[in-house]
Amino acid sequence: MTEAVAAPAEKAPGKKKLLIPLVAVLALGGGFASTFLGFWSPSALFAAPAPPAAVSQHPDVTFVDVPTIDILLPGGRARSLVLSATIETDSTHKADVQHLMPRVSDAFTTFLSGVDPAAYDKRGVLEVIRAELVTRTRFVLGDEPVKDLLITEFRFK
Repeated sequence: MTEAVAAPAEKAPGKKKLLIPLVAVLALGGGFASTFLGFWSPSALFAAPAPPAAVSQHPDVTFVDVPTIDILLPGGRARSLVLSATIETDSTHKADVQHLMPRVSDAFTTFLSGVDPAAYDKRGVLEVIRAELVTRTRFVLGDEPVKDLLITEFRFK
């Protein structure tokens, strides 16, 4: 009895010899491309780490209160809206904001008087009102003094 056993096929040695240089070329190309595009720097590997930048714990922020606005809403329900807000600015512009506060109050009152009373019952109305009040504040004071507007009270009586 003779059994014919086939010899296992050997892998072509040429493919393995070609794969190693191909992987090396791809790795070198990827490293060059990442340094060329600025993702990392080889010199940063040998340099001492830079000390963290000093971050001011309390930036130059000042808050100026807007006088409370109390508006009677039209309609048969006899509701009134009370709004208190604060303007965020810096100390260099605080005097300008305080000086023009009557104009800011007038702009707020004019806008809030023109809003349809049914709109106050809608979802998300506070974000819309805040955005409109910020726009009117920047219209009166300019873009530079106004950092933000904080609504501190928004209620119906």
